[in-house]
Amino acid sequence: MTMDDRLIVGLDLPNVQEAAKAVRELDGVVGFYKIGYRLAFAGGLDFARELVEDGKQVFLDMKLLDIDNTVAQGVESVAAMGVTMLTVHAYPKAMRAAVEGAKGSDLCLLGVSVLTSMDEADLHEAGYACDPATLVARRAEQARAAGMGGVVCAASEAQAVRAIVGPDMAVVTPGIRPAGAAHGDQKRVVTPADAIRMGASHLVVARPIVAAPDRRQAAQSILAEMASA
Repeated sequence: MTMDDRLIVGLDLPNVQEAAKAVRELDGVVGFYKIGYRLAFAGGLDFARELVEDGKQVFLDMKLLDIDNTVAQGVESVAAMGVTMLTVHAYPKAMRAAVEGAKGSDLCLLGVSVLTSMDEADLHEAGYACDPATLVARRAEQARAAGMGGVVCAASEAQAVRAIVGPDMAVVTPGIRPAGAAHGDQKRVVTPADAIRMGASHLVVARPIVAAPDRRQAAQSILAEMASA
């Protein structure tokens, strides 16, 4: 993969019109886009299909979690859209159901380990008696056993996850912030270069690009930093 295959721009924007504008501004620099809840519920699923038809790669960040049959059927429907990646919360039963639903397709299923907005105190409040690194490692082991295509984790945990999942699974890292950028609501952040050094296969970057005055320049700067690693 080239670096522009490894940079996923999060289209965390309020509507399809704004998202389409961002894609136009990034044309020729970026070809991989993430669509999450905000855009998905504002026409983003049809927009995802348009991006696929235009030759772009799409990461559909839906973080599925439900009963097995519902997850499997949902994944089957997503696979038919032609998107590249889809997230599932990394609970073993949900992941096994997702793998069943994706059979026969090229869809890369990603297990979401621990959200990058969460730290140890947040996990304890949610009823977990471990720290993020411990839970991430466990979820990575379970994702590998379930036959998932990859894991989503904080870049600070990418090296440990890579050691668990081996060289072939994707390790996708959100919470990427260039040096000096505001962290926002992210608590476990890493720079683009460090994320690559730590073993991330793909970096998800949203606000530092889509909220930048010059989105194209922001993306190019991040790609250059990635290449430097």
